[in-house]
This record gives sequence, C-alpha cells and structure tokens, in this order.
Amino acid sequence: MNIFLADALASPSEKPPGQLTLTHRVLTEEHEAARQVKNKREILVCLGNPPYDRERRAEDGTKSNKGGWVRFGDQLPGGAKQEKQGEVPILEDFLEPARKAGKGLNLQVIFNDYVYFWRWALWRMFEKQQRGGIVTFITASSYLAGPGFVGVREEMRRTFDELWILDLGGDNLGARKTPNVFAIQIPVAIAIGVRGTHRSRETPALVRYAKIEGGSRNVKLANIDAISELSSIGWQECGSSWHDPFLPVGKGDYFDWPKLTQILPYHTAGAVFYRSWPIAEEKSVLEARWDSLKSGTETERQRAFKESRDRKFAHMVRQSDLPGFGKPSVRDLSADSPLPGILPYGFRSFDRQKALYDFRLGDFIRPDLYRLVGAEQLFLVAPDSMVAGQGPIAVVSSAIPDQHHFCGRGGKDVVPLYRDNSGKKPNVTRGLLDALGMEYGFAPTVQDLAAYAYALLGGQSYSKRFWNELETPGPRVPVTKDGVIFAETTRLGRRMIWLHTYAERFRGDDRGDELPQGSAAMVRGVSSDPAAYPQEYGYAPSKQEITVGDGRFGPVSTKVWEFEVSGLKVVQSWLAYRMKKRKGKKSSPLDDIRPQRRIPRMSDEFMELLWVLEATLAMEPQLKDALDKVVAGPCFTAAELPQPQPHERKPPAKRTADGELLKKMGSTDAARVSV
Repeated sequence: MNIFLADALASPSEKPPGQLTLTHRVLTEEHEAARQVKNKREILVCLGNPPYDRERRAEDGTKSNKGGWVRFGDQLPGGAKQEKQGEVPILEDFLEPARKAGKGLNLQVIFNDYVYFWRWALWRMFEKQQRGGIVTFITASSYLAGPGFVGVREEMRRTFDELWILDLGGDNLGARKTPNVFAIQIPVAIAIGVRGTHRSRETPALVRYAKIEGGSRNVKLANIDAISELSSIGWQECGSSWHDPFLPVGKGDYFDWPKLTQILPYHTAGAVFYRSWPIAEEKSVLEARWDSLKSGTETERQRAFKESRDRKFAHMVRQSDLPGFGKPSVRDLSADSPLPGILPYGFRSFDRQKALYDFRLGDFIRPDLYRLVGAEQLFLVAPDSMVAGQGPIAVVSSAIPDQHHFCGRGGKDVVPLYRDNSGKKPNVTRGLLDALGMEYGFAPTVQDLAAYAYALLGGQSYSKRFWNELETPGPRVPVTKDGVIFAETTRLGRRMIWLHTYAERFRGDDRGDELPQGSAAMVRGVSSDPAAYPQEYGYAPSKQEITVGDGRFGPVSTKVWEFEVSGLKVVQSWLAYRMKKRKGKKSSPLDDIRPQRRIPRMSDEFMELLWVLEATLAMEPQLKDALDKVVAGPCFTAAELPQPQPHERKPPAKRTADGELLKKMGSTDAARVSV
C-alpha cells in the first residue's frame, strides 16, 4: 500500500541523519521513502481529511508555529534562507495576495493546519510535476468566504480548471447552528479541484457550489451517500473574480443592490486588546487594576500584564499622537506612574464599557480608529464576512467598537461615518450624495444616508426577509429612487441611532439627551452589601421579571429578554459581564479585581438598556413598513451608483494637532487621555 509514517509538511530536500539505532532506522527509512514520493513519483489524485487546528496563543503569549517547510521554507544553519526553491516559503503564495488586497489584518486566521496541507497539495500536484490531476479534501470551510483567505481563493482559481465545493455546514458556534457530520463545532466542506495538463494561470477556474442540507448528522450522511455522480447535484456558479467567495452568485434584486461598504467605503476591524483586564464596566475597577499592576515587582507585572506575540511588557509607544507615547513601559512602571486614559468602549452590541485605551496595553487597538474618535463620529458595525443570524444586521456605537462588538465574533466590520475626528470629511463614496440629490430633488447629508441605511439594517425585519440571501456575507442596502420614501425612512433611522447610542448621537427634533422612560422599573433594589454582590441572574416569564442577585426588575417582556444580535442575547450578555464572576476568559490575575459593591448607577444603566430595547421593538412595525415600501418600489442597482476608488478604502491620514481629540470629545475622562 506504500503507507509511510512521516511528516508530510517536512522539507522535501531534507535527508534523514545517518548512524541511527535500529529502532530509529525504521522510521528513517519511512521518512526517506516518503521524501522520494514527494520528489519523484507521478501522482494523479491527492485526497484526504487533513487536520484543522488554528494556531492560537498559549497562556504565555507564545505560538506553536506549525506549518513546517510549507510555512518557513528551507533554511541554512544559523537561520539564513537558501537562494533556491524554498527560499521563499510556498505559503507566501497564499499570504501575499491578501496583503496586497489590504487584508493583512485578517491573516491570523490563515495559520491553520488544513491551510498548510492545501498549499502542500497544490505544490506537489501541479508545481512539482507538470501534469493534470485532482485534489479533493474535506476540511474546515472558513476559506470559502473569510477575508483572510482571499489569497487562498486566488491561488486555487489560478491552479484549477474547475472546482466543486460541497458545503456540509455544521457550525455550532456561529449565528446559524446546523448539525455537523463530525463531532466538532466548526463547519466543514468537501472541495474537488480538477486540472488538465495545460493550464493558464490568468484564467480563473470555474467554481461551483452546492449545500448538503439535513436536520441531523445521519440525514446529511444519507444525503451524501445518495449522490451517484456530480451532475446529480444542483450546483450554483460562484463569482469569477480572484478574491470572490466560494459561494453562489446571487440572482435577483437583492444581489443587484450596493453593499453597505460600497456607499460607506472605508471599513476596518474593531479593537483587539488580547487581554481582558484593560476593559471593565466601571472606572474604579480599571483604576484598581492599574494600581495593582504598577505596585508589583517586575516579575509580578510581567505575569499580570499577560504578554503576547505583539505586545511585550517592555513595549514603548513610538507614535507621538497615540496614548502611551512618552510614558514608561509596563516593565518600568513606578508607584507614581499616572493612570492611562480611560475611554468609553463599545464592548458588545448595546453594551458600553470602559477601557484603558493605551497603546502599551493592547495588541491591535487600531491607531486609525483612535484617530477618528470625536463628538460627531458614529461607528456602524455590520458583518462583512460572517453569516449573520436573527435580529439586526447592523448595530451602532459612539465609542470605538471591540472587534467582537457585533455578536461576540467579528472581522473587518466597523464602518465609521467620518474619515476624521471633527466630522468634516464624510466616509461616503465620492459623487454618491450628488447622484442621490439629482434623483430626489434635495441634497441628502452623510447623516441622512447613515440613518436611512440603519433604519433598514438595524431592525428585525431585514434578516427575516433576506434570510437566505444573507448566507452570502455582506449586507446590501436597497437605496430607493423615491425621495419621499428616503426622507421617511431617514427619520426612523435617526431615532434608532439616537436610541442605540443612548442619546449621544443624532440629537434634534424631539430627541434630546434623555432616553424615553420605558415600562421596566426596579421592583426591588440590588443590595449594596459587598457580600451580596450578584453572582447569578434569571428571568421569570410568568412574572415578567428579571432577577439580579437579590434585586428584581420588571415588567420585562420575553421579547426584550430574548432580544438577540446574531445569537448574542443582549440582556443576558450584558448581565453576564457584570456578575461577581465575570463572563469570559481570564487573561491575568488582574481580572480577579472586580467591583466591590453594587452601586445605584449600575441599576440605572441596566434600566436604560431595557428601555432602549423596549423602544426599539415598539418601532419594529414602522421599520418593517419602511422596508416593505423601499423594496416594493424602484431601487438603485450597484452599477447605477458611483464605485469607491482604492484610496477611499484606505485608512484616513493621521491627525495633525495633539490634543484635538480631547477638545472634541467633551468627556469627563478626556483630561486623562495621554496624547
């Protein structure tokens, strides 16, 4: 059978060492036999179920750095790379196109075992030998649409003549849970790639897609077993651009509409600290954590800081306009080291927390996002590469959003309204507002456009109406050609944004700085006794009451209690992060520093959340009617509207005046921000 025990990802040029014991000699012989297969045998088919395990940071911040020769290439003793094949690792063919496409921030997802095997198979089948062949793998399906995998999709399109994708689903972690054919949590797909002898890399492969449905694992397996030939499957063609997802090209009005990121072109990922202790619900908690950090020994500070690959505790901030510049590293803190700036932080949908927003403390907390924060700024957060579930398809935040702001997961999903922190440079495709103005007879503003889009995407009805279409990530906006409908929808969107930013944005008309009081009230206050700090919460449907420790709030409808954003139960998530033992992973002993007692403001903020959700649900009939009117009438196609230019998708320029952010924010915490 020629089955060899060897490392498939090891270098094909690495010969086994000599003078080994008999025990090791057997393994060495297998290694050499496998190496000969890698280098010399003619192979027609490569198939299998390679391992899939994404590289993740260990507790000490290190990574396993798997991938072998595919990822690192051949190296000479001392680390110098050879000047021949292998000098540039073949994985670069997956990485470089993503960097050129501006997806470098998403590349962490590509360091996965199954990706290494895909690259190895393409090299062995079609680069090592000059002939046709077939590669067929069943692997994790993240490469089908993920932004970090654009280079993977490009190389596959350049390599194959035809590619069939059979999506088996099985996502038990995402917004749309489906049964898996394996005992795992992540979705999988079968790919069958075929290539003839003569192949032009300048012609993209024809990619077809089909999905295996089934309410259970056994049903799915039976449906697969019933396939007798490829032609018996209802295939759909996928896009032909190099970086298009391996998902079907939609047909009909929905897929003719512009994406949100066509009309608001600059979008980026949210902030990622890679440690949880700089984020908390109360300012006093952050102050206590900082005091504990700086009072420890150097060894204790290193342990408490929680180092990672990209942020060591000796890190110094080099850019003069970023918080932390000119300050000592965490390693060199002293008892009188000042508290870093504390900024409002969009932690999760409808969940406003606070963060020590200092670039000594977070790996990827986005200089570009920080430079955009201002009194007029608004961040729309909508999943650009993730399949969305029930509830709103977009949310908003007046503060910098976390990368997982939308529903506990996320990617390059944050769309700022302005390209500066003063609210003078709209993040709108050039010529778009003029084109709309010519159609409507009045000139809409960037705020009008954002409000219009949010009225459609921020309600419950959009995801219900376009449930099937939303399996292709990236929400599309039906831009009406009727000026009256646009204006009516805009009014609804302005109120929604005002509500969802807790009256911080889009004030005006009948909208002031106070939220409308809902029906929920505090039936019984939560004890301020430290010994009674809430450890659990619950909901009694019969009483329509939420219990928080020994406190009670009501009446709260089941719809408010169950309100979700693609699987994130908003009220329940908000409470879980405010229990004595906080929800989520611990990254440091500093995470054990929690609020000492329940203060009245916490209950006030909780009631505000309930009132916001009450008011949102009360608006739903109007939002549904607005969506119905929009899609019933003529709408612009994407082709009829101006297209974003490459520079409009790039990050804005740096701010020029130190301290400008502090003046614009008007925050009580502004004076503490180090610029």
